[in-house]
Amino acid sequence: QLQLVESGGGLVQPGGSLRLSCAASGFTLDYYAIGWFRQAPGKEREGVSCISSKGFSTKYADSVKGRFTISRDNAKNTVYLQMNSLKPEDTAVYYCAAVPDRGSWFATWSNFLQYNYWGQGTQVTVSS
Repeated sequence: QLQLVESGGGLVQPGGSLRLSCAASGFTLDYYAIGWFRQAPGKEREGVSCISSKGFSTKYADSVKGRFTISRDNAKNTVYLQMNSLKPEDTAVYYCAAVPDRGSWFATWSNFLQYNYWGQGTQVTVSS
């Protein structure tokens, strides 16, 4: 069974940090790019960051540039999202998703419709 599982969410104060993990089971991530998305109540799902299959290319939403860092360890079949300097507006459910690393996905990385596999999400709440 192909599955992505996110972990690492929680409650953190403004200015704090969290590291999210996205672990794959049932398939290898070696040939998949991974995107992180988030969705806050009443808002549309938005792309946060993405990373190519070998980790050579990354993208970030303007709202998280300089604060979030995406990385991957293919030996562990896991992708990470390090989130620093968290703000209340970062509060959302965070999802990871996989897309085969071929074709033109990178140009439209934030289009969630092109991703094939999704995790169940992990809640991140930034509040004092």
